[in-house]
Amino acid sequence: MGRHEWTTDARRWRLTALIGVGLTALALVVTVLALPEDDGGGTAGTTPDGDKVHGTPARPPGAPDPRVGWGFTHTQYSADEGEPAAVDRAEGLLRDQPRPLPQIQHIMGWGAGNPEPVKGRYDFEAMDQRMDFIRATKGTPVVTLCCAPDWMKGGKSGSESTNWSQAALETAPRPEHFDDYAALAATVAKRYPDVRHFIVWNEFKGFWNSAEGRWDYEGYTRLYNLVHNALKKVDEKIQVGGPYLPMDSLHPRQTENASKTVTGPWGRLEQRALDAFDYWNEHKVGADFVVVDGSSYTEDDELLPDEFRATDKLTAVSRWVRERTGGLPLWWAEYYVEPGDSQDNRDDWSEPHRVAVHASGLMAMARGGATSGFYWNPQKRGDKRGEKCAGCLWSSTQLPDGGRARPILRLLGRFADAFPPGTQYEKVSVAADDVPNVRVLADDKTVLVVNTRDRKISAKVDGKRFDMAGYEVKWLTR
Repeated sequence: MGRHEWTTDARRWRLTALIGVGLTALALVVTVLALPEDDGGGTAGTTPDGDKVHGTPARPPGAPDPRVGWGFTHTQYSADEGEPAAVDRAEGLLRDQPRPLPQIQHIMGWGAGNPEPVKGRYDFEAMDQRMDFIRATKGTPVVTLCCAPDWMKGGKSGSESTNWSQAALETAPRPEHFDDYAALAATVAKRYPDVRHFIVWNEFKGFWNSAEGRWDYEGYTRLYNLVHNALKKVDEKIQVGGPYLPMDSLHPRQTENASKTVTGPWGRLEQRALDAFDYWNEHKVGADFVVVDGSSYTEDDELLPDEFRATDKLTAVSRWVRERTGGLPLWWAEYYVEPGDSQDNRDDWSEPHRVAVHASGLMAMARGGATSGFYWNPQKRGDKRGEKCAGCLWSSTQLPDGGRARPILRLLGRFADAFPPGTQYEKVSVAADDVPNVRVLADDKTVLVVNTRDRKISAKVDGKRFDMAGYEVKWLTR
């Protein structure tokens, strides 16, 4: 969640970037509730000083965008370059998914260069390459409007002087340059007219009020509103969302800065994040969808009560957000279920274990009413050492034999196809003795079952009895 490596390469600088249960005598019925997809339209609002502002036209009730479901984010290294055969293989792999996967690309960093090194002078070479790759794979392109050129942050102009350190990249544009950033957003929208979905900024980077020890939600909301209106002037049909706020959580025993209402065995949400969200939600000029990010573990990397039940946090956050936004389509721009080390590596688990917990996380977000979630693809190296890249979606295209699907991609692709936006989830029976062992999600056609144990079990789900290997993820047809 923003703790990503910042590196460079010879060609260009780049930035790396789960079911409540109740028992009966014979069986347990797990009810997976999909909150109704009510009016997904934007809302008119006011600025903090009370001026009336332009509102987003309402979207048809019950209609989340079917093109944007479960997908992934491109990071510093991706499949758009490498060995030609491997790049072609990865491109075909993504193009042949049963349902096209939406893909996020940032405008600066995470594989893109400085888009406006000098005011009025643009450089989209690196981003063009990424966008061409997304088009070639038939994916729905989504652009995250982050980060900002140096001259908007008090730094020097010019691509040669761009400061790519983490501290520099995580600096927000100065208020006097908010209009300039909105203009840059409009320029990006005009350059990529096939992009219909824009996320404004990333994790409130640089928006922190040190004097008061809280998020600078006033500053972020001002920037959001300016960018929103600039994009709508380009094309009223462009979809704009925010605030991409990190929903961090604390240990249940911690009280300082902890929410008293959004809590669970997994911990307590950080109250300052909730305050920031509420301010943005009240003062935004409009939104077509709402964006958050977060992890199932606490700020101290604790998975409570365990790695599977910890994902219930994603359900709780999703429901809290949806209640406050009148049912706006909810996106998770980033979500994590495995703590990272000091280098943000997440490779302590076996791949079956990782896939099982990740499946539980996807299920949790869907249960809370989320329509979209984007997997942060941790492809960090562009060398030819042949590292396994724990959790990567595909093998490195820097290798002649690369560009091949890995387990997480197979899970993500099938989940996206089985449970697209607008899915109505249904009740599923689970034998009482099997309740502690499995997690389940289902609609009228498909049942997804996850074994949360590292050993073989026998389970009866939806009237069917079957064996499951340790951490197995099983798909049933109804």
